[in-house]
Amino acid sequence: MSAEALAPVAPDPFDRAPAIAGDGPTFELRFTALFNPGRGYAFPCDAHGRVDLDTLSESARIHYFYARAMVGAEFHLPAKLIAAGTRP
Repeated sequence: MSAEALAPVAPDPFDRAPAIAGDGPTFELRFTALFNPGRGYAFPCDAHGRVDLDTLSESARIHYFYARAMVGAEFHLPAKLIAAGTRP
């Protein structure tokens, strides 16, 4: 995948899958790019960092598996964070 494929839609630097609806804070698993600071992918996850693949679109699943496979080559280890726009 080329660097252009990782380019975000402005102004958010992360390509996000749709958030999981629910009460309380929502979390996301972020894969940040090693060589393109501020770029990467973010996927909705539970409080333990588990991504529910059944809730992702086909495109988001492909990006998730790609990001996981490229940890260490194109991406840092993923980090679990509170999703933007949610409160603890």
